[in-house]
Amino acid sequence: MKLIEKRVVLHFPGFEPLDGLAHRARYERSARQSAAVWNYSVEIGVPEAGSDPISFMVTTAAQAAGEATPGAEPGPSGWQTKSRIHLVDHDGFVRRLRGGNTLSQIIAGFRSCAQIMLEGGVRGYFRHAWRFGLFFLFPFLLTALAIALTVQIALMPYSLGFSLWHMLWSGPLALCFFAFVFLPFSERFHTLHLFADWEMAVALGRMDRAEFNDWLEERATAVRQAFTEEADEYVISSHSMGSSVAAHVIGVLLEREPEIFRGKRVVFATLGSAILQCALLSSASLLRARVGLIARCPEIFWLDVQCLTDSINFYKVPVVAVSGHADAPPAKILLIRVKQMLTSEHYRKIRKDQLRVHRQYVLGPDLKAPFDFTLMTSGPMPASVFASQEQNKLPA
Repeated sequence: MKLIEKRVVLHFPGFEPLDGLAHRARYERSARQSAAVWNYSVEIGVPEAGSDPISFMVTTAAQAAGEATPGAEPGPSGWQTKSRIHLVDHDGFVRRLRGGNTLSQIIAGFRSCAQIMLEGGVRGYFRHAWRFGLFFLFPFLLTALAIALTVQIALMPYSLGFSLWHMLWSGPLALCFFAFVFLPFSERFHTLHLFADWEMAVALGRMDRAEFNDWLEERATAVRQAFTEEADEYVISSHSMGSSVAAHVIGVLLEREPEIFRGKRVVFATLGSAILQCALLSSASLLRARVGLIARCPEIFWLDVQCLTDSINFYKVPVVAVSGHADAPPAKILLIRVKQMLTSEHYRKIRKDQLRVHRQYVLGPDLKAPFDFTLMTSGPMPASVFASQEQNKLPA
């Protein structure tokens, strides 16, 4: 196996309220965890001045014998890998979608729910991944129940046969229940954040919002420069909703320049991918077409990382075929287990928090495991090695 000396990475994070600097800080924490587990050294550079998207260098190397602290110099075995990471975050849209008052966020969320139902998305979710269908329904059912209880409290005097004047106290009481009981409780499940997530899913499927469309075109222009840099490997990694963003952006590049990746080794790694969250909408014809472009590009190796205990992904679902391209080369599916990456105690703490389990794809490990995000994006081995049947026997 020829080791990687120079790599370029484009990473598209998921739908989280984190900007590029926060994602870089997370990457650094995860990289240091990985380095401690696998016994290699890592050095994370500062963000390059004026870079858009935010970019920084990561240098990994064999741990020198007796070295007590991480550094960047290669160890006795001689390997050293330099990776330039570009973080293509969409924090601006996350903040914009969460920027309205509570009522406007709830209305926008239920409007997105109705649009997804009318476009056949829910039917597709339950057909291909019933747990993802439940994930979709949960925040809306929870909020609908709370609204019903709020109305019941407000109408309680009427139902008990009292004068309607009593609603002068039952109305405020109902509003207090919703504002000071339900909303704080619902934040444990990130309910309004999930409402915004579905609003963005509709936008990426329908492509009917100019600000989203213009931003995707601008991001494609911004990341084009990354592919002019000489490298042994180019990794396009994406997590959750970021996979739909990545499919659009890379699709735009292929539409503009069909030969853009000629002569390059490119790995498209989708982690806990939510492409079908958007692509299953009947209006998402452009996204499905771009999925086909990526799948048919001979220079791109598509690795789709999935996890059984993650309910927020389409487990064992062939994303390319379901997107309408059964005749195209399929993505190579890699099935991972979160419990193999964490200590038993750590796993017990997070296993009931589905959003936390869903984030583990891009977080640092406690133990050596068949999958490691830092090694895939900054380690010495080609990213495609994780797709091998022998990927659980990674070289020491």
